[in-house]
Amino acid sequence: MKFFTFHLMPWDRLPEDFEARYDSAWTWLPNELYDPDHGHTLYNNYLDELILADELGFDGVCVNEHHQSAYGTMPSPNLMGAILARQTKRVKIAVVGNALPLYSPPTRVAEEFAMIDVISGGRLIAGLVVGGGPEYYSFSVNPTNARAMFDEAMELVLRCWSEPGPFEHYGKFWKLKNVNPWPRPIQQPHPPVWIPGAGSQETIELVARKRFAYMGIPYFHLDVFRKNFDAFRNACEANGYTADPEQMGWLLPIYVAQTDEQAWAEYEQHLWYFIKKLLKGLVVFPPGYTSARSMARIKQSLAKFMGSVESRRQLEDGGYVIVGSPATVRDRLQQYITELGVGNLLGLFQLGTLPTHLARKNMTLFAEQVLPALRRELSTEPTELQTA
Repeated sequence: MKFFTFHLMPWDRLPEDFEARYDSAWTWLPNELYDPDHGHTLYNNYLDELILADELGFDGVCVNEHHQSAYGTMPSPNLMGAILARQTKRVKIAVVGNALPLYSPPTRVAEEFAMIDVISGGRLIAGLVVGGGPEYYSFSVNPTNARAMFDEAMELVLRCWSEPGPFEHYGKFWKLKNVNPWPRPIQQPHPPVWIPGAGSQETIELVARKRFAYMGIPYFHLDVFRKNFDAFRNACEANGYTADPEQMGWLLPIYVAQTDEQAWAEYEQHLWYFIKKLLKGLVVFPPGYTSARSMARIKQSLAKFMGSVESRRQLEDGGYVIVGSPATVRDRLQQYITELGVGNLLGLFQLGTLPTHLARKNMTLFAEQVLPALRRELSTEPTELQTA
């Protein structure tokens, strides 16, 4: 069982009347609302929080990629990954991930990920993603090509890491005469690959076939995670093997304080800012972005999306967040992790407007009073996963 700190690096100063004035925190939100001076403070606070995870004994840190969004101000997670590679000593660095169809050519992903792996001494986890629906509006990329572009780019990136160069690549979307990336990653045949998903059957089947790791996209009711992880395990069985728990990851917001009452008192306003403001407009599926069968699965899940939740009771009953005393958080996580059968917990310890002193306190309490017990209770002997 592995424990990661995941960071979105959100914008925490949307106006009070945001919901009434703006349709979305994505793509079309005027960037005059961004204050670079405050952004300087946020970036450095957020990086310090991730560096703290290394000192506290977490197994890894996670960053991700979003564009033109107050939800996450990391258009280049590789920049953050490179900083963390230099300023941490032990943790895995999971960049979850690079949206491959947005890179032209995608060999740039292979190069930059290899740099992070080399700088860190072989600690990179390579996240490869199709990219969220809003990104296709941000970049004016034809969404009907999303899956085909991702598939071609993924195979090209894997070849860059595992096949001696120079070689030629002549695909539908990219034609490259000389593919010969320097540097090459330390981890061979390549770094571990994580692919997140919200229930797309194509993604589940791809990850199972490749024996990669499937990371469940957050903000859904526990029932949605159960369904998707069961589908992934079934897909692994169809490919002739049993899924290892470390091929599955559960991402969710976590907040710990001395008591349940104190935890909710410190956290709740920041959580509702996140739900009501930053999640607004996230669920966008451009025409052709995913197949009809996967869209049907995803639409069933959307009825249980966090954005539609209206009460603390719903948040707790649905397992959308885990908030409380160390004992409460420990017991609920142990129960849910066992039920879901996952081997990676990706905790969002900073969310919305949560100030850095509370985020750091949250991480410290979790590391000191929750993590040791979970390691004891959930300890397993991990198997060596194939990476290709």
